[in-house]
Amino acid sequence: MRDASSRDASAISLECTLACVELTEANALGEREFVARFGSVFEHSPWVAQRAWAKRPFRSVDALHQAMMQAVARAKKEEQLALLRAHPELAGAEAKEGALTADSSSEQGRLGFTRLSHEQFLKMQKLNRRYRERHGFPCIVALRLHPTRESVTAEMERRVENDSESEMKHALEQVGHITRGRLQKLVQ
Repeated sequence: MRDASSRDASAISLECTLACVELTEANALGEREFVARFGSVFEHSPWVAQRAWAKRPFRSVDALHQAMMQAVARAKKEEQLALLRAHPELAGAEAKEGALTADSSSEQGRLGFTRLSHEQFLKMQKLNRRYRERHGFPCIVALRLHPTRESVTAEMERRVENDSESEMKHALEQVGHITRGRLQKLVQ
């Protein structure tokens, strides 16, 4: 039996075969094409790719990701909050309505957040509401770092009690983990 990292590497390899671009090709893209290609990496926030484009050429996927994360770090607090608020809640309304982005649907689906029982859904809805009311944005968790839905739920329950300033920093770190995985799927 293969371990999870082997499965993840195989899945990325297959996806890359179907949809990846070479880094040299990404570096050669004009701004509009670059944003069209990478604008969805940060949930509903193409401005991140637009600002990172000016940092070309990128020597590696890590350098590309670092440029994108620097764009987020240098953004105004209002822009950072908008980025966080653009993320869907785990097992939230978007998931229930089938309105998640392809990336979010895949990420939430891997741990079963898109197919909860009614009772599980109500528990998540309550946790999401508590978190959003306390912090003003959804709880963002890099699902690829978690083996089970239960570990995600435990993290959410722990983080809901944090102060909002710390939680914003933590949420942006989680966005970094999420987007690094998404970039890996797009660039060879």
